Amino acid sequence: MSKRALYAISALACATMLAGCGDQAGTSGGGSARDQIRAVGSSTVYPFATAVAEQFVQNNAGMKSPIIESTGTGAGMKLFCAGVGPQHPDIENASRRMKKSEYESCLANGVKEIIEIQIGVDGLAFAESNKGPGFKLTPELVYKALAANPFGKGENKAQTWADVDPSLPKVAISVFGPPSTSGTRDSLSELILEKGCQSDPAMKELKEKDEKAYKETCTRVREDGKYIDSGENDNLIVSKLGANPNSVGIFGYSFLEENRATLKDIPLNGVEATYDNVASGKYPGARPLYIYVKKAHMQAIPGLQQFVAEFPKAWAPGGYLTKRGMVAATEETRAKNAEVATSLTVMDGADLK
Repeated sequence: MSKRALYAISALACATMLAGCGDQAGTSGGGSARDQIRAVGSSTVYPFATAVAEQFVQNNAGMKSPIIESTGTGAGMKLFCAGVGPQHPDIENASRRMKKSEYESCLANGVKEIIEIQIGVDGLAFAESNKGPGFKLTPELVYKALAANPFGKGENKAQTWADVDPSLPKVAISVFGPPSTSGTRDSLSELILEKGCQSDPAMKELKEKDEKAYKETCTRVREDGKYIDSGENDNLIVSKLGANPNSVGIFGYSFLEENRATLKDIPLNGVEATYDNVASGKYPGARPLYIYVKKAHMQAIPGLQQFVAEFPKAWAPGGYLTKRGMVAATEETRAKNAEVATSLTVMDGADLK
């Protein structure tokens, strides 16, 4: 089975299966109402979660393959936080950390015990076709090209990259990237667009005075066709770069690593998206990857605890997750999160933003 292939489970089948289940997953040792693990969320984490699912099935005879759905981090959080019980997913895969507002939504819906586990690191990669013009970008240049209202000075009129900066190729701005529901899009906003926006000291002052206006100015992307929302299928962006060699693609580092035969990295601030640069944090687009698990489902859903325990076995350098393109976190981070995965320590949410 291809590691990118979705498990052949339709939404209707899921609904039918869950409809026959009880109202609650149970908080301790109760009988199971659903006999398959269900995870939703990030398209970036998806191939890693499916790899763990494949190993989980091999190691646990008789267990059904977990249902892994690529919904995007934001959409997955809504599903995850909607409640406790067999009709709700057990795990949220996330290419960014849970937001405070999402945590509060979880609590409001009865999802009161959440286990947060960082499974590794990823890079927000910028790439072009091997036949591309050879872009060299910075967060400031990306912001100037993609912001709807750069620095609050009016509608973005730049048509070519040379309009943004004369040093850049004189080709039309065309960027294929993630949708607003994606954690990759959130990372684009936080790691790149905001950093570029803050190159103007006035924007830092705006943040202190009016957070809403700051977010609107610094993270809203233009909607005139220069930025093309390409959905949650990062492989689609890869194929579009092949057909549009002057375009730029934005996706998780693992997709760049897997497609270096046809794509080349676009350095940010002169730093390439390599394994070592992402792992060290030197690369501007480095970001942690997470899974979130409902403790209330741990005893009620068969195999859930074993599935979670499979991640620490796979996330070290040289493990099968890094062989699939994930960057290993530091030894200290791995040890800390392995302990969380074993002890099932619940997060308190106090430091969420």
